[in-house]
Amino acid sequence: MLQKLARLGAMSTFTPSPSSLALKTSPFSINSNSHYLNTLSLKPHTNFFRNASLRCFASSSIDRIKVYNPIVEMDGDEMARVMWKMIKDKLINPYLDLDIKYYDLGILNRDATDDKVTVESALATLKYNVAVKCATITPGTVFREPILCKNIPRIVSGWKKAICIGRHAFGDQYRATDAVISGPGKLKMVFVPAEGGTPVELDVHEFKGPGIALAMYNVDESIRAFAESSMAMALEKKWPLYLSTKNTILKKYDGRFKDIFQEAYEENWKQKFEENSIWYEHRLIDDMVAYALKSEGGYVWACKNYDGDVQSDFLAQGFGSLGLMTSVLLSSDGKTLEAEAAHGTVTRHFRLDQKGQETSTNSIASIFAWTRGLEHRGKLDKHEQLLDFVSNLETACVETVETGKMTKDLALLMHGSKVSRDLYLNTEEFIDAVAQNLETKLRVPSSL
Repeated sequence: MLQKLARLGAMSTFTPSPSSLALKTSPFSINSNSHYLNTLSLKPHTNFFRNASLRCFASSSIDRIKVYNPIVEMDGDEMARVMWKMIKDKLINPYLDLDIKYYDLGILNRDATDDKVTVESALATLKYNVAVKCATITPGTVFREPILCKNIPRIVSGWKKAICIGRHAFGDQYRATDAVISGPGKLKMVFVPAEGGTPVELDVHEFKGPGIALAMYNVDESIRAFAESSMAMALEKKWPLYLSTKNTILKKYDGRFKDIFQEAYEENWKQKFEENSIWYEHRLIDDMVAYALKSEGGYVWACKNYDGDVQSDFLAQGFGSLGLMTSVLLSSDGKTLEAEAAHGTVTRHFRLDQKGQETSTNSIASIFAWTRGLEHRGKLDKHEQLLDFVSNLETACVETVETGKMTKDLALLMHGSKVSRDLYLNTEEFIDAVAQNLETKLRVPSSL
């Protein structure tokens, strides 16, 4: 399924292109320039939440906010799907009059439609410019950033500000052709020009015995979209941008990333960056990892595919938890955005839920998938009331944790492996606590 989607072109024509739409936790990449496309502690007992589902905290005295334009919703799988519905029912629908273009990307429906629903949801996102996505059972630029809570300890204590990591989720090892070599012989790499001409033949290695081989690639169009979206994100956040490669070893391969980023910066972004007192810089990956550990944060880090895969989890753990990571895909012109939870479908908790057993699943990343999508909708539409709601919901979520109400994964970070049941909430209790906090905030007159 993913391979099929990855062969689709980006943007309008959907002819085969490397800048295609794709799904792991990120459903697709978007290249819109292509011709293709805080101080209280929780009391020991939390029984006032237990066994009491939230019907609807929003009363008739709080008017629902009319959202001017639609957003695309992509539903997902397993426990993530269960949480997603709770969030929508308790934190979104009671407060927003929202036109949602719904697509079920759960694995059963994707199989039933032969992935047609995936393509339809991608086209809808390109049309409406905003999508929110539940985790599903992934190529593009995936940006991940931690959600900071004052009371959640960080393994890397020096990180005072967030770090936004951009992964170029196309090509390289993830589209490579590998082989086991059975015995002595010559390995060659051959490029045959489509328009004719002499094939280019490169000697790779002469094997004296069994071994292994790998051939991988990337394309200028996708790298350029990666550069543009990374710089758009850095400008949006008013943070410096770093690209990490190993161009001292892969002089032509990684050197191409370095050259294209520099070209994009000089042509389209340098003046904008300087006007906002931010900068772009290339660093070697080993130097960048060392810098990341000793820095206090506050920058965008653009990584090649494998590096981004590894370093995004490194950042998540360093900041506390993968459950506290936002994840968005942004088009190279900054217009189209898809927001999602960085974690997976939480299969183990889903099996417990199916048996009617209690779960304590962290929904913060899924809540922030909604808020980051709605924030982008608000910015595109210049809808200050919607932006105010988004700010209130994100603050309500963080403050709920900072006042001691949290799920088990966060309680373990605070209290250790012997955390007792009275120190954390179950899945629904936590969402209810956020809803109560949000309700309180919405009853206070807006400062806007």
